[in-house]
Amino acid sequence: MNQNYEELMSKIEKAQAFQEALSLFEWDNQTLAPKMAMDNTAKTIGLLSNEFFSVMVNDRVKELIYLLSEEKEAETLTFNQKAIVKQLKKTFDQLEKIPPAEYQAYSELTAKANSIWAKAKEEKNFDAYKDTLGEIISYQKKFASYRQTGDQKLYDILLDDFEEGFTMEMLDQFFDKMKTAIIPLVKKISEKQDFIKRDFLNQSFSVEQQKKFSKEVAAYVGFDFDKGVIAESAHPFTLNLHNKDVRITTHYLEQNLESAIFSTIHECGHGIYEMNIADELTQTPVGGGTSMGVHESQSRFFENVIGRSEAFWVPLYEKLQAAFPGQLDAVSREDFVAAMNYSKPGLIRTEADELTYSLHVLIRYEIEKMIFADQVTVEELPALWNQKYQEYLGLTPSHDGEGVLQDIHWAGGSFGYFPSYALGSAIAAQIYDYMKSKIDVEDCLVKGNLKPIEAFLKEHIHQYGATKNTKELLLAMSGEAFNSDYYIAYLTDKYTKLYQL
Repeated sequence: MNQNYEELMSKIEKAQAFQEALSLFEWDNQTLAPKMAMDNTAKTIGLLSNEFFSVMVNDRVKELIYLLSEEKEAETLTFNQKAIVKQLKKTFDQLEKIPPAEYQAYSELTAKANSIWAKAKEEKNFDAYKDTLGEIISYQKKFASYRQTGDQKLYDILLDDFEEGFTMEMLDQFFDKMKTAIIPLVKKISEKQDFIKRDFLNQSFSVEQQKKFSKEVAAYVGFDFDKGVIAESAHPFTLNLHNKDVRITTHYLEQNLESAIFSTIHECGHGIYEMNIADELTQTPVGGGTSMGVHESQSRFFENVIGRSEAFWVPLYEKLQAAFPGQLDAVSREDFVAAMNYSKPGLIRTEADELTYSLHVLIRYEIEKMIFADQVTVEELPALWNQKYQEYLGLTPSHDGEGVLQDIHWAGGSFGYFPSYALGSAIAAQIYDYMKSKIDVEDCLVKGNLKPIEAFLKEHIHQYGATKNTKELLLAMSGEAFNSDYYIAYLTDKYTKLYQL
């Protein structure tokens, strides 16, 4: 074992411990923490963040990272160890440029921002949130500028944090393809709005029964309750401390049966990914998913590619009917599945159907580009948001709660994150296309045996954690880098058949 590597890891273990503590605060803040707790808790979060910063950014850690990055030293490391050093160097280079006082102040700001956003959303009042959002954006611009080289764009720096190697140039091409393919399809379907019946969903479904069925579905798709838990939050999310402590949340709406079911399946996709990361990688800097795009590919794969398929519901539909006695008895499985794939433009991203979803992401991507090119002020964001919803989806929010305030991401400083949702859908379609050449996916689903599907994903995606980036994972799996054509073909085929276009 390389002694320099051992010394570095002994220091990094402490940083990982601080990160896990901070993750527990995040979990608590969004699930069970009382409303009045945040101001005091934010101070603790700020102090812990400062301690993490001190462990990560110091002369000895820098010396060890750069020493281990040299070719001679790197030759003594394993593949996983090289990946860990590479990730540490990237993190160090990001943090070193930020003054510690600014890092702590920003950590406290974002800790408080979640509750400020939640209250503003509940009250449909953007003015109550705009100053906080303005501060966050200012910090993000400042932090990105610290890392800026040459004529590099600020937003490209942020995009790379979530999806290594992806730039605005690449994403512009990707979204242009999406617009060309999806918008005409959405318009054709809008002319057949009565083709799929959904009236049976216009009733109240017991929240307690929804909770029970959601837990059963989670276990069915492979979420291991010996390694994970499900809680409730306003905005469903997944958080992992390590591969044996993975936490997901969902939400339950009495008048919306499908929301809980598919939110749960979606988060299970994230959770299963984290549970399947190799033991030797967990609790290291590469012990999580490789990127937000690949992470979303797993949640979208489980939610949409599998979860909304006819075959998935063959073994499950009678159990769903039994969970809500008398409410779905007259509804055939075929009609239920069609209703779950119904497409109609809406205002809320998290409730969007599979076809229109990427248009919601496109809107956020275009707005974020404008924010970091100084083409829009914070005060102008609600109007810009509404304008783009009218342009792409033909709808205008009636208030900011269903408009610019609907997502939590900006309150946490996650700019550059949103494109990963659309990339994830595209990556999921690409993985699915290759998977079908290796295993009979439909047969597995009809027989209620998801183990071969999960084993495939573990073999090609999950086990590697963040030791490989998106391009490397896809190339190793199929010999082909990212290709959005699979996504366009998948959506076109699915919705052309569903709506008999």
